[in-house]
Amino acid sequence: MRSKNNHLSDTVSLDALEQVDFQQYWLIAKRRWQPTVVVFAAIMVLTSFGASLQKPSYTASGKLLVRANRLPTLTGLGSESAGRISNLTMQSNPLRTEAETILSHPILERTIAALKLTDSQGKPIAPDALGKQIKVKDVSGADVLRITYENRNAEHAAELINQLMGEYLQSNILENRSEAAAAREFIVQQLPKTEVTVRQAEVALRQFKERSGIADLEREEELLTDTLGKIESQMTDARTDLSALNTRFETLQSKLQMDAQQALDTSTLSQSPGVQQVLSQLQQIQVQLEIERTRYQEVHPEIVSLLSKESALKDLLQQRMSDTIGAQIVTQQNLTPGEIKQGLIKDFVNAEVERLSLASRLDALGVARDAYRQRVGAVPRLEQEQRELQRTLGAAQSTYESLLKRLQEVQLTERQTVGTARIIESATIPTQPSGSKKNIIFMLGTVLATLLALGTVTFLELRDRSIKSTKEAREFFGYTWLGTIPFFGKLTHARSRRQEWTIPDLPVRDAPRSMVSASYRMLQANLKFLSLDDRLKSIVITSSVPKEGKSTIAANLSATLAQLGRRTLLIDADMHHSSQHHIWNLTNAQGLSDVIVGQASVDGAVISVSENLDVLTCGVIPPNPLALLDSKRMLSLIESFERSYDFVIVDAPPLVVEAEALTLGKITDGILLVVRPGVVDFASATVAKELLQQSSQNVLGMVINSAILETEMRRSGDYDRDYQSQETAIRAT
Repeated sequence: MRSKNNHLSDTVSLDALEQVDFQQYWLIAKRRWQPTVVVFAAIMVLTSFGASLQKPSYTASGKLLVRANRLPTLTGLGSESAGRISNLTMQSNPLRTEAETILSHPILERTIAALKLTDSQGKPIAPDALGKQIKVKDVSGADVLRITYENRNAEHAAELINQLMGEYLQSNILENRSEAAAAREFIVQQLPKTEVTVRQAEVALRQFKERSGIADLEREEELLTDTLGKIESQMTDARTDLSALNTRFETLQSKLQMDAQQALDTSTLSQSPGVQQVLSQLQQIQVQLEIERTRYQEVHPEIVSLLSKESALKDLLQQRMSDTIGAQIVTQQNLTPGEIKQGLIKDFVNAEVERLSLASRLDALGVARDAYRQRVGAVPRLEQEQRELQRTLGAAQSTYESLLKRLQEVQLTERQTVGTARIIESATIPTQPSGSKKNIIFMLGTVLATLLALGTVTFLELRDRSIKSTKEAREFFGYTWLGTIPFFGKLTHARSRRQEWTIPDLPVRDAPRSMVSASYRMLQANLKFLSLDDRLKSIVITSSVPKEGKSTIAANLSATLAQLGRRTLLIDADMHHSSQHHIWNLTNAQGLSDVIVGQASVDGAVISVSENLDVLTCGVIPPNPLALLDSKRMLSLIESFERSYDFVIVDAPPLVVEAEALTLGKITDGILLVVRPGVVDFASATVAKELLQQSSQNVLGMVINSAILETEMRRSGDYDRDYQSQETAIRAT
């Protein structure tokens, strides 16, 4: 697992290293080394001058031991916390607190006054100015403060440190005594108030016991709990009995088919003589009526008489019943219950009476239980109130006793003359100068010079918006990279070649074995491999802006193709700034413009400059070159040239200057873009790229020209030197 992690770490490190382009940094340094060196040297000169002005100084130092006052602990009469040094927060440091105290204004002012320290104008030194010169640091791992002061006068440095420590010790003692005095005054003020608080707490506790009427709350709670338990037990028994009575009551009610009131009425009527007498007469009349009906019809006088008597007896019976039990209606069958039913009715009425009695008793027990529960619930509140009163009384008594004890302690502390610090090492007069500040000044100057130099490089790079290297050009355009043409000539003239237009050289013709010639041969090979199926016949060579060397590329590429045995025609179509006649040392009396308008023939305008290579110069500069190059005549000329030659190379104007290159690109096989780092900027390159994309040009690729800033192209110098040495040897023989 560890091996796997190590391998992963190594892989990540290599990836990160590959992302750092050290070559790019080296190229930037080469471009900007002069201003960088100037800025760095200027800062270092100023640093050296400032260091030379420094004079030797002496540093005196003393040490203070900061610890707690042990006198209260040793005597046993004071508080253990008296004189103790403690931090207020977790982040604070007692030693740093004492260090800030040493550098406080009062101590510094007393030191200045004692030593009569003045500035150059004779005025007392400001405490802040003196405090900045004094260093107070805590010694690691010890409760010790080291105080240092640097001055050109050794005796003055030691005297100031000793005086400062003496003033601090005196201030420390006075501060401890003043704190004790302030504490004593506070305690004396608080004692009467605390005594009054104790008395008030005692009175409040006594009044509470009198008001509650309970001497012992714990005993009272036990009694209430026992009583409440007994009531709960009685209520449980009553509920059980009531449940049994309810069952009995419901059973009797089901058998009698009457409620309790009906049973009571029935029992009352069965025991009433008047009701029973009328009921007996009524029953006799009803029996006689039944007998007579067997003999007579309903309209018979005997039947009518009996019915009349029956009705009168019924009315009388209802009158007697109403007088006996009120307005309740009772059936005739219930007026004469049997002995068994009468017994059941009696039991039914007795069950109802017992049930009502038991329910009433259960309600009474519930009321009693609620009352006891309320009393039991009030006990915790009373206990809480009693505890609060007892706590208040206890706290007041404790505070009073503590104040009395503290009063004795602070009185003892107030009489002490021992502080929380002492001198363990006085300052002595230094004999050797302190470490020189020259090294520090040189180090700071070097850092500042380095930062300013880097800032200068960064500023210059940000200001320069040109494409500076082959890598930037390839990444920006994204076209197929067909080759890089190194700078041909002395490196010292590189900058001047970019700023002023000169007649380009023909290294392919003049130095065929040079590195530049090899680069052109590589370029034509790459062009050949671009399209194996459709052979390229006509190529437009252009650039984004002027001075990128497109004409030089066109001339040397044409010469390279001719040297390889291919009939090549070089056309100078840059009618704004023609240069091919200068390169080949030709006259420009007749050229492309004359052929297009019909003022010259092709045979008369085309000039042979070498074997297999013909040149068609620009000719007379027309007022509107685009109109000529965008004509049908130009199209027919290109088609004719493609039939007559193996290659047709067209030198077109830059893309950003005119639109002729885009027009020519549509009537040829494609465009070859020339990019020269250091000449074209990103803005112009962006415009050129957009023009090519918008017009849907067939961009064959790009060639980097005059790559003098590329580290890998330095090989050309060695190659060319070998070539020159060989040529010299050949001439010598």
